[in-house]
Amino acid sequence: MAFGWRCTGVAWPGDGPELGWSRGRERRVSVLAYGSGLGFRAVGERHCVGARGNPCPVAAVVPARSTGGRCPECARLDRAHSVAADTLADDPRPYRVYLAWFGPGLVKVGITREERGGARLREQGAVAYTWLGRGPLMAARRTEEVVRAALGVPDRIPYARKRTVRGQLPGERERFGEVVELYGRAVGLQGRCWSESLEHLPLEVVDHARVFGLDRSARATRAVGELVDGGVVAGRLVAAAGPDLHLEVDEGGVIVLDTRLITGWELAAVAPEAKAEKAEKAEKAEKAEKGEVGVPLIDIAGGGVQGGLF
Repeated sequence: MAFGWRCTGVAWPGDGPELGWSRGRERRVSVLAYGSGLGFRAVGERHCVGARGNPCPVAAVVPARSTGGRCPECARLDRAHSVAADTLADDPRPYRVYLAWFGPGLVKVGITREERGGARLREQGAVAYTWLGRGPLMAARRTEEVVRAALGVPDRIPYARKRTVRGQLPGERERFGEVVELYGRAVGLQGRCWSESLEHLPLEVVDHARVFGLDRSARATRAVGELVDGGVVAGRLVAAAGPDLHLEVDEGGVIVLDTRLITGWELAAVAPEAKAEKAEKAEKAEKAEKGEVGVPLIDIAGGGVQGGLF
C-alpha cells in the first residue's frame, strides 16, 4: 500500500521543536520556528505507525482520537521494549532521576537514559526541572519509587492537565521556588531510602518557559480533538511544549494541536495558490492563509477535559 508523507511526531533535540516525516524508507525533518505559518490537510484514513522503527505489517486503520496511533499488536511490541515495562533490567547504560514541574502543584518524578539529557523533559512539556541523581537503571527505578511515595507526587500526568495549567503559569521565581523545595525534600531521603548505587546530583533548575515560547504567547483556549479526512489545520506557530503546538488562528485565538493525533495520517501541504483554477481551491487557500481550522475542537480554557482523549 503506497502512502504519501506521514508525520512521525515532534522531537526536541535542541532548544526548538522539529517535526519528523516518513514516506516508505524516506525520512525528513522540518525545523519549526515561532512566528512561522504551519498548515496541512488530512488525507484518507489514519493507519498504524508501527513499532520500534518498523512499519505495521498490515497497515491497520486506527482510531482518529488515539494518541498512540498504533494497532493493539504494534502497541504491545512497542511497550515490550520500553523502560516503563521493566523489561530492560540488565540495561548497562546510566540513567537519571528527575523532578519535572508542569504548573503549580503539578510535579512528577521520573527517569530517563542519561544520553537523552534534557530532550526527554522537553518532549514531556516540562516547564522546569532538575536532576536528582544518576546510576544503574534499577537503582534509578527504586529511587524514583521512593521519592514518588515520600513526596506524594505521581510518575504520570495527563496532558489535559498540563494544558490547563500551561496558560496561567506563575513567574520564574515562583516556579524555581517550588522545584527547589521539592528537591530539598527528595535529597533529604538520601542515606535512608535512596539506592546506594545512585549518585546524588546538585540542584540545577532548568526553565523552559522561554524555550517553549510560553512567556510571550496568548493563552490557548481550545484544542484539536481529532483529524478527519479533508480536515484542514493551519495557523501561525506561537509556542510549543512537548508534543503540543500552539497555533494562532484568525478569529479563534490560540489553539493546541497535539501532534500525537496527526501521526499515521497522510498530510498534504496547504498553501495559498496564486491563481486558483476552481473557486473551491481558492476558498481552501484563503482559509489556510488566514489560519482557520476544519477539524473538531474542544474547549480547554475552563479546565474542561474530554474524557479519555488525552
